[in-house]
Amino acid sequence: MYDYYLGGKTNYAVDRAAAEQVISRFPAIRTVAQVNRAFVHRSARFLARERGVRQFLDIGTGIPTAPTLHDVVQQEVPEARVAYVDNDPIVLVYADSLLSGSPQGLTDYVEADVTDPQALLEKVEESASRCIDFDQPVGLSLNAVLHFVPDGMDPYGVVRTLVARLAPGSYLTISHCTPDFDPLAWAEIVDVYNRSGTPTQVRGKDEVARFFDGLDLIDPGVVLANRWRPEPGSGPGVVSDAQVSLYVGVARKP
Repeated sequence: MYDYYLGGKTNYAVDRAAAEQVISRFPAIRTVAQVNRAFVHRSARFLARERGVRQFLDIGTGIPTAPTLHDVVQQEVPEARVAYVDNDPIVLVYADSLLSGSPQGLTDYVEADVTDPQALLEKVEESASRCIDFDQPVGLSLNAVLHFVPDGMDPYGVVRTLVARLAPGSYLTISHCTPDFDPLAWAEIVDVYNRSGTPTQVRGKDEVARFFDGLDLIDPGVVLANRWRPEPGSGPGVVSDAQVSLYVGVARKP
């Protein structure tokens, strides 16, 4: 559905049907996808260029859309390592797109579920490529994934477990849909996802900020995606808060 919102070609009839239901209720969902992708790229460049991060763990990868995360960070740092994680077997079909990084760097794909973070970490550590060295700082990306982890699946515990394994000096990046600006539309969107078999729970600003407890938030803190270190030409242009409906943040582990 995310690929369809972005105008991509890698989606299926069932995805398109569900996505059209969401679009009919909230046409700006395409804008949400666009500002999310722009934030993912900006935050990754920031960590690689300004914070010296050389390895990234991207959980909830989805079917790859160009440019991929490794395209972005390896353009800044050719030797960067990127490990992708997803629990959708369809993503495995497109793993070749995720594994074609720079000659100096390294990319890997691991099939695991964010709702079992301990098993996920073990699979990443046991991967034959040894792409991620958890003794060194890691850029952990949980972009557009935690709203698919309802409270009953202990999302805050998931994040704590993942962050606990990271070395000091690592970073956590999150983007998360919110109902704060159009609660009725988002109630309908959540209903569409839940009825299509994808558990979904959107959250308010304070709930999103709670994921960063114990970490040092990077300026400007938890904000709407288009307001996080904006760059010319990054994202869809002038948009309203309701059209964005996506909180983001980046924080450092002390």
